[in-house]
Amino acid sequence: MAMQTDFLTYRLTIGLSTMEGRGFYYPSDTVIGKDHRLYVVNRSLEGVDRGIRVTMCDLDSAYYGTFGSYGEGDGQFVWPSGGAVDAQGHIYVTDEYLHRVSAFDASGTFLAKWGAHGRGAGKLDGPSGITCDGQGNLYVSDTHNHRIQQFSASGAPLLCFGAQGSGDGQCHLPWGLTVGPHGDVYVADWGNDRIQRFAPNGAFVASYGEPGRGDGQFTRPASVAVDPEGYMYIADWGNERVQVLDPDGGFVQNLRGEATLSAWAVNFLTINKEEGAARARANLEPEIALNPDDPHEVSSHIEKYFWSPMSVKLDDAGQLYVTESNRHRIQIYGRTV
Repeated sequence: MAMQTDFLTYRLTIGLSTMEGRGFYYPSDTVIGKDHRLYVVNRSLEGVDRGIRVTMCDLDSAYYGTFGSYGEGDGQFVWPSGGAVDAQGHIYVTDEYLHRVSAFDASGTFLAKWGAHGRGAGKLDGPSGITCDGQGNLYVSDTHNHRIQQFSASGAPLLCFGAQGSGDGQCHLPWGLTVGPHGDVYVADWGNDRIQRFAPNGAFVASYGEPGRGDGQFTRPASVAVDPEGYMYIADWGNERVQVLDPDGGFVQNLRGEATLSAWAVNFLTINKEEGAARARANLEPEIALNPDDPHEVSSHIEKYFWSPMSVKLDDAGQLYVTESNRHRIQIYGRTV
């Protein structure tokens, strides 16, 4: 398929930077639960215990509270990374530091935890991405073991595939992952700058992309989503963009970010008039003097652009949710009619 610049169009932005309460603080993933309630995993900064939580909100920026906090106890996190939801509405959150998965009900009540540090079957070393298949089983990116593991909802190990390397079916620091429309598992192979596709039994199917900054190339992809038609949406983290590929891996579209103020941000700036006036005077699209060809340099200076896009998720209406860690927000895009 040829490049299509209007395959996706910008809809709105949700979010606000706060260490507590209504807002996000260095979010790493978004889970789209029942009734389109959003569960935003707030990673905070390494070594900072404030800000770690899961924020519950919705597409209309309604706020439903938070759950979780810093710590090693039940329902707590140290370095939360990814999130998933099952058919019952249970929410699962991985923790890279604690090498475990915690489960919660839809209101955020802690249900269970499982996982232990190690290299054997069922053990984890820095788990990151997590997704649920049609049978209620969970696939987890066992990042520092360079493999993918499948578990039952209660944490029983079922399947393990992948090994460290750059060959077909091998991984280097796999991160986000998702289950496609036919049960295949798509993995953001972060260290190898590509997306890999596996059959439900772990057999290698295909690889998409290569290192670089061009169309269809990646620099440290962090997340992948796949729609019912097989189109792939990739958070190209190191290139500060989201790319869309067709079902065969052909390039379709690049997104750099088009954020507008969220409802929460508008409310904040209305109440805090000095901050609002300062922002109104600011140049929000300055010329980049240091290195205009460096995506990170550009994104860090231009507010509307993605800055550290860590996660991409699709809802049942086909809308794409892009979670940006460094700007504490989610940009939402929809298919062009």
